[in-house]
Amino acid sequence: MGYQEEALKLFLTDSIDEAREITRELNKFNIQRQAKEKEIFEQAILKLQNEDIDSLNTIVLCGQNWHHGVIGIVASKLTEKFFKPTILLCVEDGVAKGSGRSIPGFDLHEALVNSSKYLEKYGGHEMAVGLSLKSEMYTKFKEKFEEIAKKQDIKQLMPVIKIDGQITSKDINKDIVHELELLQPFGEKNKTPVFVYKNLKIDSIRALSEGKHLKLILKDDNLLINAIGFNLGYLSEEFLIGDKIDVAGELEINNYGRRRNYTN
Repeated sequence: MGYQEEALKLFLTDSIDEAREITRELNKFNIQRQAKEKEIFEQAILKLQNEDIDSLNTIVLCGQNWHHGVIGIVASKLTEKFFKPTILLCVEDGVAKGSGRSIPGFDLHEALVNSSKYLEKYGGHEMAVGLSLKSEMYTKFKEKFEEIAKKQDIKQLMPVIKIDGQITSKDINKDIVHELELLQPFGEKNKTPVFVYKNLKIDSIRALSEGKHLKLILKDDNLLINAIGFNLGYLSEEFLIGDKIDVAGELEINNYGRRRNYTN
């Protein structure tokens, strides 16, 4: 959102009072970002209602006043929700600028190379790109991008979750979680371990944060497991209490509210 200098000041300051003040400001900016992100996401969903999303291989949308610092995040959420390569653009002074996110198996940068005659600038890699084009080229680019994806038959691609192992009730304890923490820091070359826990019964299910996230209590005999599904709030309408499900996720200790809980 354009406040990176404040974050830098937070790391450099030697004053605890200044750090607290900067933190308050950054929290305020973050709330503004979340509101803007939600607004753009909802506008994008409305635009998609005018398109036959099931028949499309890609999502390319253009909007007015979509903040450049946020549309990349929204593109990621749309890619995750629909499992389609997504490009969001904002028009200013006759130029559409934006960001794109892809799915595993579709080289987004290569697609831009193959449609470069419609673009002014572009860059990035297989999974994420930035680009700009004249607004009058928007429709032609959108059609070309869809054509490229259709030729690659990307509808045959399926979402893949890489599972590191299967766990049961005996594996959920603080010692296991602390051992996993020794593998940190996690990042691109050292992914956070993901585990699958099978045949869990839904004891409670609801959406949080205005339908954004999913909150579950899962049961295995007498064991109750708290689970959070970030950006999975829509699933609260698809499952019922008593349903049996398999869950993939990460193990961590939740210290929220000074209570130590084990969360999947």
